[in-house]
Amino acid sequence: MKRPPFSHLSKFMIFSMGLMVVMLLSACTPKSDPKTTLNIGYQKYGLLPILKARGELDKTLQAQGVAIKWVEFPAGPQLLEGLTVGSVVFGEAGEAPPIFAQAASPNLVYVANQPAAPLAEALIVPKDSAIQSIADLKGKRVALNKGSNVHYLLLKLLQANKLNLDDINVVYLPPADARAAFEKGAVDAWVIWDPFFAAAEQQLGARVIATGKDLVSNHQFYLADRKFAEQHPELLKALVTELNNTTQWVASNQSDAAQLLEKPTGLSLEILKTSVSRMGFGVQAISPAVAKEQQLVADAFFQQQLIPKKINIQAAILPLP
Repeated sequence: MKRPPFSHLSKFMIFSMGLMVVMLLSACTPKSDPKTTLNIGYQKYGLLPILKARGELDKTLQAQGVAIKWVEFPAGPQLLEGLTVGSVVFGEAGEAPPIFAQAASPNLVYVANQPAAPLAEALIVPKDSAIQSIADLKGKRVALNKGSNVHYLLLKLLQANKLNLDDINVVYLPPADARAAFEKGAVDAWVIWDPFFAAAEQQLGARVIATGKDLVSNHQFYLADRKFAEQHPELLKALVTELNNTTQWVASNQSDAAQLLEKPTGLSLEILKTSVSRMGFGVQAISPAVAKEQQLVADAFFQQQLIPKKINIQAAILPLP
């Protein structure tokens, strides 16, 4: 028996049902996020965790269709290793880590820096120590983190007092181990930076023999993946602008800024207020003068055979638009 042809109504009903199925399936299928995701590396202490806590950067970039993924690192070297392998594209570190990162890879670029903060690092001794000057360090055990900002500070302190590393017994220890050795009397002096410096002053009564004043700059640098930086100059400019705005807020609201760092660092408000007060306020593009100072640090590390080759800092500086 011959099946009757479909009517126009039947065809319309089948089309409508099919359309409904497609719409239902579309509604149930997860939609991709149209935003760009910016992976930013940060540490427990510094300007970036304050920026993260305040949420201003997230709001600014969200309006531009950019979401931020904050990735925490224990220290600058690990952060810049993450930048080198691509797990983050932007981050903050002191003077030393970028030098080692540049020596290992051409992917890193300097974007901006905070002004000098020479009072935020120092050579300290126990409160009852007989050491009164750098000259008294001859033959003594001095702890420091190898290849760090304070390594350069120690070199400059010794040089200014006509001494060198062979005149002292250098003990290379990371901050936590150096603090333990300092407390036990296993070392005679410790070269350290904030907030560990402020903590040793207030918790242990440590005495300052010398800070970085008139010897070193102790800049904080903002660094990026080269490819990302070259492809997103306007995004980098927005980042630097927001960072600068944040340092201006910190300068006028130091106690509030210190409070934002209490939870991530586990340090007391008074310790953090001291260390925050010694920050460099303002974030700006890398100037020729800052590049020259960073080159001096790199050259000193090469002379000490801390990096395998001489590097050119200027080659890693990216001008902002």
